Amino acid sequence: MFRFLHSSDLHLGKRFGQMPEELRGQLTAARQGALARLAEAARAAGAGTILVAGDVFDTGTPTPATLRQALTQMAADPGLDWVLLPGNHDALAADELWAEAARRAPPNVRLAQRPEPIELAPGVVLMPAPCTTRRPGRDLTAWMDDAATPEGAIRLGLAHGAVQSFGEEGAEDVIAPDRAARAGLDYLALGDWHGQVRLDARTWYSGTPEPDRFKHDAPGRALAVSVAGPGAAPEVDPVDTGSFDWTRLAIGLLPGEDPAARLGAALPDVGRRGRTLLRVEATGRVRLAGQSALAAAVAEAAPDFAFLEFRGAGLALEPEAADLDAIDREGALRRAADVLMAEAADPARPPAERAAARAALARLYAFVAEDA
Repeated sequence: MFRFLHSSDLHLGKRFGQMPEELRGQLTAARQGALARLAEAARAAGAGTILVAGDVFDTGTPTPATLRQALTQMAADPGLDWVLLPGNHDALAADELWAEAARRAPPNVRLAQRPEPIELAPGVVLMPAPCTTRRPGRDLTAWMDDAATPEGAIRLGLAHGAVQSFGEEGAEDVIAPDRAARAGLDYLALGDWHGQVRLDARTWYSGTPEPDRFKHDAPGRALAVSVAGPGAAPEVDPVDTGSFDWTRLAIGLLPGEDPAARLGAALPDVGRRGRTLLRVEATGRVRLAGQSALAAAVAEAAPDFAFLEFRGAGLALEPEAADLDAIDREGALRRAADVLMAEAADPARPPAERAAARAALARLYAFVAEDA
């Protein structure tokens, strides 16, 4: 039985420039801390090896501190072996990075820089496919089909990139989805996709151990894998490793509903809010009073979370006469409200202009209500 931990896409050193300044350092530190959590997960699973399927670093030029601290953390437990594969963010083209990593790597860290077999343990052979450039434009795993290994050896593959039926953000489709079968692999460990996905019994994307975006709406995870012997089906168990949660919350509204109550009922548990980055996506239709109440509820909840973002592009305003009367029954404010309502409902206007009119009308309503 050979047990190992499969991880990928650590993106150490990511800066998170789109986030508030006070949060950026916490997110960067959480990614660096993923190394210790991976080591803990490996020990808990009885695994002596951690395979990182690419994108150890966010760029090919991480700071010296990022590189040195990562290697120091990996060296903390000499009983764990790490295998690091260059991915598309830290490809082999970043020769200075990998030369420095090779110079400073502790004995328990191996750099999979060449497409050639690596013996992980007696009777266990790893075939890595390091990324040569960010977009290599060819299937770097093809060499595995004809790779010779000792008779009766467990054959493992390690690669980074999209498969022909599964890609991220328009990535070129390069890896054969049936590579494990073609190459007689007992397990193919893939990286690049930040969500955890099973392609078949022997081919998995581990997902990132620490999320960095709202796209996948899943916790940080790794995979604990056990292979009993050549040809045996691997046992694959997801392991939670994330520190922060990146969560999308979709709320569909209808006129007459209480948007604030809907939001409050759908928010995550209080205990995790301080470690949660939340994106609220509101859709449907709502009156002006409901729009104002929802905005107030979002503002009230925001301090409980590490980060809270509201998106209401899919939320249509349906103001009624009573809503306009609440702004003003006559005079300049009422005339402005009537103009904005007409523009918001005018199908001849571009969508962006109608959206701007709806937003302005909601803002006007909120200002009047606050003043009152």
